[in-house]
Amino acid sequence: MSALNENPLMILIYVGISVFMLRMYFGDVRADVRGQPNPKAMPGAKQAAPWVFGLGLIGALILLAIETGGEIALGIADEQSEMVWYFVFAALGAGIIEEVFFRGFLVVENKGRTALISSCVIFSLIFALIHGHLWSTEEAFVWTFTSKGCFTTLLLFANSLWFYALRFGPWNPTRSIFPCMLAHAASNLGVFLVKWSQGFIIF
Repeated sequence: MSALNENPLMILIYVGISVFMLRMYFGDVRADVRGQPNPKAMPGAKQAAPWVFGLGLIGALILLAIETGGEIALGIADEQSEMVWYFVFAALGAGIIEEVFFRGFLVVENKGRTALISSCVIFSLIFALIHGHLWSTEEAFVWTFTSKGCFTTLLLFANSLWFYALRFGPWNPTRSIFPCMLAHAASNLGVFLVKWSQGFIIF
């Protein structure tokens, strides 16, 4: 993520991909509303009740508060990485792209409740690990089990479980992915604002 963080061109491409994916989703939803659903529609391209979006935001903000408060309580708030200001656009784009892959494609549906829950847990673990807080590749691949890395990875795992629950829970009967996208983007924006308030954003 560091290369993406520092490269405006890569961020622009990333944002472009996220906008393209969102347009595909909106096209599928419009077709569904017209009564002509796309048989190859993107996963979760359904409408959701407004209150489900609110539920997603509340859960995301609670987890953000736990993360921020936990870092302060553990004395690891100063160990945050710095971020250039325009990375916020990639962070918002991640709310779309990562949701499409994880809450959209990387889940086992229609194979029973046990398979669904198990896949959500397994892919949440992968989601948390690939963010790279427990390992480094500066010289060679090495595991780095720091307090900050472990705590952040644990919160990423919890966030992923929440996004899966938001899509597949009984409160979202259409299994729409849009509340997940909004909650994820809001969480990432919240992280950016916390970093900004603590002096870790580079302008």
